[in-house]
Order: sequence, then structure tokens, then C-alpha cells
Amino acid sequence: MGFLKAIAWALMKRLIHRQFPNVPSLSTQRLAAWFAQAGMNRPLVLDARTPKEYEVSHLLDANLAPSDLNELSHWTNLTHSTPIVTYCSVGYRSARLAQQLQDMGYKNVFNLEGSIFEWVNEGHPVYQGTQAVKQVHPFNDVWGLLLNPDSHCSKSD
Repeated sequence: MGFLKAIAWALMKRLIHRQFPNVPSLSTQRLAAWFAQAGMNRPLVLDARTPKEYEVSHLLDANLAPSDLNELSHWTNLTHSTPIVTYCSVGYRSARLAQQLQDMGYKNVFNLEGSIFEWVNEGHPVYQGTQAVKQVHPFNDVWGLLLNPDSHCSKSD
């Protein structure tokens, strides 16, 4: 099963890169290192999933992306050069969001490659608010197969 999962991930990442060639990706390892660096400004992290998925868990300090992206212009300290990292379940919805942000003039936008599924599969923490949890919304039963069984993932809606 591990081999098939690796193939599925490789195909998914290739599809996303092909569909959104101008959206730079950021690895989960690089984001974890960015978070760990003391004194360095953290990026604005935008979750492209649904409110229901976000409520189960999200990356620390992540914001649920507003349905109207024009609302971002009202967020304090946000400029067109602010580093922004987008993520979703596997990276497709967040790549689309990153492209929309680029089209709006944001210049420092990255898509988290593998998104929250890869993040949690590697053992990085996820949160409900500020409380660490060990669950992630699987989006659906098929996509949930990309999650490691030891990720303690919730498959309930």
C-alpha cells in the first residue's frame, strides 16, 4: 500500500504543478524550518479548505481564507509583498487560491506542497485554535487514503 500511496502523491503533485505552473511551492520541511526560526517574520498562512475542515484542525496561526479575497485588503499589516503560504488537503485548492492571490498583485505567495495531509503524515502538529490535536479532516474517504493510519485522523464529517 505504501508504494501505491507514493505513486498517488507523485501524480497529484505533478498534476498541481502542471495546472498551476506559475505558483511556487514550499515543502513542508521548509515551512517547518521557517516556523522554527526565532525572530523571523512568520508568513500569513491561509487555509483554503472549508470551515468544517478547518474546525477539525489547521496549522498553528492559520487563517481560514475568506470567500471574498478582497477582504484581505482590510487585514492589518498585509501588503502585496507579505509572504503568504496557502494550503488545503493535498494542495490543489490552495494552488488555485495562490494563483488568485498572485492575480490580485500579491508577489510572495507559496503553495504548501502536499498541504496538511503531508504535514501531518510527517508528524508536524495541527491545532484546533491553539490546542494541539491529532486529527485532520480527510475531505472524503478516497482522499483520506493519502493520510497515514497513525495520523489518528477523524473520518467523520
